[in-house]
Amino acid sequence: MSTLDFDKVLKGDFSTAEKAFNRLYNVVSILRSEKGCPWDKEQTPLSMRQDLIEETFEAVDAITQNDAEHAKEELGDVLLNATMISYMYEQKGNFAVADVFNELSEKLIRRHPHVFPDSEGQVAAVEKVKNPDQVLNQWDRIKENVEGRKTGCILDEVPEGFPPLLKAYKFQKKAAKKGFDWDNIDDVKAKVREEFEEAESARIERDAAVSKQNAKVFERNSAREADEAQKRLEEEIGDFFFALVNYARKLGVDPETALSRANKKFYRRFSYVQDKMQENGHEMVNGALAVMDKFWDEAKKKGL
Repeated sequence: MSTLDFDKVLKGDFSTAEKAFNRLYNVVSILRSEKGCPWDKEQTPLSMRQDLIEETFEAVDAITQNDAEHAKEELGDVLLNATMISYMYEQKGNFAVADVFNELSEKLIRRHPHVFPDSEGQVAAVEKVKNPDQVLNQWDRIKENVEGRKTGCILDEVPEGFPPLLKAYKFQKKAAKKGFDWDNIDDVKAKVREEFEEAESARIERDAAVSKQNAKVFERNSAREADEAQKRLEEEIGDFFFALVNYARKLGVDPETALSRANKKFYRRFSYVQDKMQENGHEMVNGALAVMDKFWDEAKKKGL
C-alpha cells in the first residue's frame, strides 16, 4: 500500500460533500485492496445484505429518537454499506460507483418534471403539480409510461424480501393508490373488531380440537383436526394483524416505527421490573406476578 493511498484519507481538506465522499471512496478501496482488511476483503454483496438492513433500522431508530448526533453516525453506516457494496460491483466490472450516483440523479430529474421542465418525465406531466399526492401520482405515471416499469399487478412492485409487517403496509398503500381503500376510519375500526372476533372464534375451535386430541377422542382424526384448527387460527390472526396495519396506515402511523417504539418501551420497563425484583429478593415466577405488576406501574410512572 503506497503512502499516497494513506495521504488520500489521512491528510487534506475534507470539508465539502464532494471531498468527503471521495475520502470515503478511497477508504473503501484501501480496505478492499490486496493489503487491506481481511474481513472487508472477504465480504460480498450477498454477505452484506443483513448489515445493510440492520444499519438502516438503526438509522431509522436514531431519527425516531430525534437524536441528531446518533442519526449522523447511523446514516454514515448506511452510506458505508451502500458504498462498500457498490464498490464490490465496481471491482467485478458490473458497474462503477459513479454509475450508481449518476443513475440516481438522472432518475430524480426524470421524476420531477415540475422542478426540471426539460426532463424526459415531462411527457407524463398531465397536470400542474401542487401537492404531495399529485407528485406521487405523477411519479407512478413516469415509472409506468416513461421507465416501462408497469407490472401485471401493482403489488408486484413491493419487494418479495420485505418483512411481513412492512409488506402488508406497502401492499395497502399500493392498493389505495388504485382506489381500493376504506372511505373512513370507522369502517377500518369495524374491520379490526370483525377480524378480532374471527380470531377468537378460531382460538375456541383450536382449543377444542387440542382438548379432543389430548383426550384421545376419535384418535384417528384428532391430530389432523388439531393441525387444521391451528392453521385456521394462524390465518385469522394474520387477518387481524393486516387489519391493524390498515388502521395504523389510515391514521398516518408507520406500523414498523410504532412497533419498534413499543418494543423499546417494553424493554425499558421489563428491565426495571427485573432489577427491582432482584433488589428486593423476589424470584421472577408466575406466582410473583402481582409484585411484578407493582414494579411495572412504577416504571410507567417514571416515564420509562
